[in-house]
Amino acid sequence: MAHDHHHHDHHHHHGAETTANLKTALFLNAGFALIELIGGLWTGSLAILSDALHDLGDSLSLALAWFLQRLSARRRDNRFSYGYRRFSLLGALLNTVILVGGALYVLTEAIPRLLHPTSPRAEGMFALAILGIAVNGLAAYRLSRDKSLNARAVTLHLMEDILGWVGVLVVSIVLLFRELAILDPLLSIVISLWVIYNAVRALRQAAGLFLQAVPEGIDLAAIEERLGHIEGVLSVHHTHLWSLDGVRHVFSTHLVVPEGANGPELYKIKCAAREIVDDPAIAHTTLELEFVGEACGVRDLD
Repeated sequence: MAHDHHHHDHHHHHGAETTANLKTALFLNAGFALIELIGGLWTGSLAILSDALHDLGDSLSLALAWFLQRLSARRRDNRFSYGYRRFSLLGALLNTVILVGGALYVLTEAIPRLLHPTSPRAEGMFALAILGIAVNGLAAYRLSRDKSLNARAVTLHLMEDILGWVGVLVVSIVLLFRELAILDPLLSIVISLWVIYNAVRALRQAAGLFLQAVPEGIDLAAIEERLGHIEGVLSVHHTHLWSLDGVRHVFSTHLVVPEGANGPELYKIKCAAREIVDDPAIAHTTLELEFVGEACGVRDLD
């Protein structure tokens, strides 16, 4: 019991740290987005202006992620018997959709500018790029150690911003020495395409977990096969594995045992099954032992 309490305290502390990191990232991002918007108008750079709009979108995403992360720390109640952890997953899903929307908008602005490029102020771009790398780098570092899907989605936003600013830095250095105005809209397009590619991958993962797909990195068929080889287990069915939030998973299965199996034999089967399913990521394990010929309580799932 003491172990369970310690385990809960660890997750509680981890959740509080995620919330604090998201809050820091939110204020850094929102403050910098305003500086960026003014800087983009001043330099006349589409790459910076598009990134400013993107960062304002990121700030909304971060606010949403922070709110949902705080909500996900709530204990279970009569309405949400597993607790509120899945709200964190909802945050990751919505964040990724916002990211794709922002990138598509930037593309619609950048493509026409290829035909009529205008020269931005290279010195201002250079200064903003240095500041952008520093601010987003600090926020990304705070979140990089976090394993929750929500935090990982936000880190993706920030890493993409850092890459964008590295691009702005390179372009600003080139523009200081050569008049190549087309580099600015070209950079916007490259950043946007990279964002869309990564966001679609993240969206697939978040949507899969939301639709209760088996979490990546766990071979459900192999687990079921090993359970079937336990001495005294005749067959295995209704084996399910899904994730609450991309970090904590739920597992359940039905093991069919001989009709005459006694208490000690059943206990031994249960212990062997728990050993097979033992994984730090699996937070809830339910093992149903059924005697041969006993009616199964699950209907129309398999």
